[in-house]
Amino acid sequence: MEKLQKFLEEKLGPAMSVLGSNRYLLAVRDGVIGALPLIIVGSFFLIIAFPPIPQDWEIYKFLSQNAAKILLPYRMTMYIMALYAVFGMGNSLAKSFKLDGLSGAILSVMAFLLTINPVNVLKDANAGVTGFVIPMANLGSAGLFVGIISTFIAVNIYRFTQHSNFKITMPEQVPESVSRSFEALTPTLLVILLFGSITYYFGFNWNAAITTLIKPLVYATDSLPAVMLISLLYGFFWFFGIHGASIVGSIARPLWLTLLEANTTAVAAGVAGTQLPSISAEPFYQWFIFIGGAGTTIGLAILLVTVCKSKYAKDLGRIAFFPALFNINEPIIFGAPIVLNVTLAIPFVLTPVVCGVISWFATVLGLVNRVSVNAPWTLPGPIGAYLATGGDFRAIILSIVLILVSILIYYPFVKVWDKQNLSQEQNA
Repeated sequence: MEKLQKFLEEKLGPAMSVLGSNRYLLAVRDGVIGALPLIIVGSFFLIIAFPPIPQDWEIYKFLSQNAAKILLPYRMTMYIMALYAVFGMGNSLAKSFKLDGLSGAILSVMAFLLTINPVNVLKDANAGVTGFVIPMANLGSAGLFVGIISTFIAVNIYRFTQHSNFKITMPEQVPESVSRSFEALTPTLLVILLFGSITYYFGFNWNAAITTLIKPLVYATDSLPAVMLISLLYGFFWFFGIHGASIVGSIARPLWLTLLEANTTAVAAGVAGTQLPSISAEPFYQWFIFIGGAGTTIGLAILLVTVCKSKYAKDLGRIAFFPALFNINEPIIFGAPIVLNVTLAIPFVLTPVVCGVISWFATVLGLVNRVSVNAPWTLPGPIGAYLATGGDFRAIILSIVLILVSILIYYPFVKVWDKQNLSQEQNA
């Protein structure tokens, strides 16, 4: 066990740290997380438009009749999430290169919009009037990967012009805000020429091309093996003290959002909760796998305050139990610690995988609705599960069952760890 721990710490640890600090992964994470409040609030309008109450109630009839208007905030927020995420990604990536974040964000949004070919919906030959509209679907999760690519290209063009001095430089007496605007003229021109030429003159369909490339990846993400692998990797990275969401989430979250938007679109069209197209969108992990935080540590938190006998474990339990109820488990992860602690790392990695398998089959069998709402992550598990499934009370039952499963898996390892602590305290 000691040799294994030494190997993991000395050989794999440094490599994981390098991966965790990759500027492009961090930019994607920052951009999507920046848009998260809009995604969370916007998705709740789906519950308002289609409330989990009997359909013969007058309030349900009233809301369903006005669903189109009720869903407008959703369509202006979550439905066009990529537009907001691109702004955040451009800002984060530019700052990582020591460039002006606002300029990087604006250039990224411009590049992203230039990948979209507006649709001509109005043409009056006599009046000479032509009207164009932007397909809103391209501004949502369907365009998120296009947004990521356009952000990376745009910010690197900006970086090239700054570092090569291929830019307009104003005298020192000119205000900084004005100087930045002139410095951005050159990268703006280059971005427009590059993306405009590819999209409008060469007729390249960015969205169709990227969708074709990632479609197998999206399909693979919504599978049981992917759920097991992602659940395992979260714990694996945390073992080295690296925030699992920073690595796995940065890569998987754009795919999760694609799956979630497929479900929200289906809900808006009136599809039943058990018949939605996707299973493993991000709320599936949040409310059925990582209950109490990464590693499903709600079970560990309960055991700390109920069965542990060592003073250290009891004190840790008193400190960490209530944060764990609201999915904040850093006190446990670093207090136990779980980082580089093989005894507790085994159930920390294993429990989410088991919960993922149970939740997957419960969802496939129609025992619980598929997730369609991105509920705030600080809600207690059963409440979050209820909201995430559009108000399915069966999700509460499943959440409680999964908490009991986490307790059973953690129990033998916690007893061993607690016995070690107790022995050290008695011999001190």
